[in-house]
Amino acid sequence: MWKRTKFFVVGFFVILFVTELSLRFCLGFCDALLYQSSDIYEYILQPNQDRKRWGVHLLVNSYSQRSEEPDSTKVRVLGLGDSVLFGGSWIDHDSLATTLFSKETGMQMLNISCGSWGPNNCAAYLKEYGDFGAKAMVLVCSSHDAVDKMTFVPVVGIWPGYPEKQYKLAISEAVKRYLIPNIKDFLQARQYADPDAEVVNNAKKRQVINKSPHFVSGFDELKHIADSLKIPMYIYLHAEQRELEVGSFCETGRQIIHWADSANVVLIDGIKEGENMELYHDLVHFNNKGQRHLSNVLKKYVKLKTARYD
Repeated sequence: MWKRTKFFVVGFFVILFVTELSLRFCLGFCDALLYQSSDIYEYILQPNQDRKRWGVHLLVNSYSQRSEEPDSTKVRVLGLGDSVLFGGSWIDHDSLATTLFSKETGMQMLNISCGSWGPNNCAAYLKEYGDFGAKAMVLVCSSHDAVDKMTFVPVVGIWPGYPEKQYKLAISEAVKRYLIPNIKDFLQARQYADPDAEVVNNAKKRQVINKSPHFVSGFDELKHIADSLKIPMYIYLHAEQRELEVGSFCETGRQIIHWADSANVVLIDGIKEGENMELYHDLVHFNNKGQRHLSNVLKKYVKLKTARYD
């Protein structure tokens, strides 16, 4: 009896040990991108991170950008946006649209973005860190960004996707960050909803209640920054899959188009530029093909006289 019990106990710990090692070294558990709260732009990536997660390389510079360090020898472009430009933890550093753009144009597009950020967050970031000597500004946004206000509702260290420190055990991370939230999500526990999805859902609710929801100030603030620097501003309006299905942007997307026209800002229409279902990781975000598509489109529009094109 004792030998059998001892066998099961030893076997149990061996399985735990192998599972722990597999999660760490095969999937990158305990090496997640970390975030920090901000009373200026809600939250952001912690600076100086070099991670390997889900088999992809994730790099964050000293300014909390998903980019190499700003290079003073290159013409720099401000790449601003939310999780679409950010890429998510499933997109390798070398596959990001901003990285591809930088490698193939001779310019450097800084990736200043974060999940569920809006134009207000981007403007607040630039007011704190400055313009990095940029010669152009590109805002990648979606229709819901027209009404995406900063709420400063705490998410860092609370939402599973916004950790502030690493778990000590990979098994603990798997259970607490993925297993439990997925179970609660299955049971429709709203407190575990994804912040990006919440932004979209809240925008839809405001649009139903009020056909003309309040347009956020971030667009004007970014245009003011661009004008003060005497640099061009571009907007890439990214479609959600529901907009692709009908072939046009919703009311808030049309508001962004109208704003860009009245503000004399170049607007790049994602639908007209060939966005299609094969480019999407989910209902909103690009996969690797989508990131390549975004880079190719931006290369068509952002052509500066001081930049090198091969």
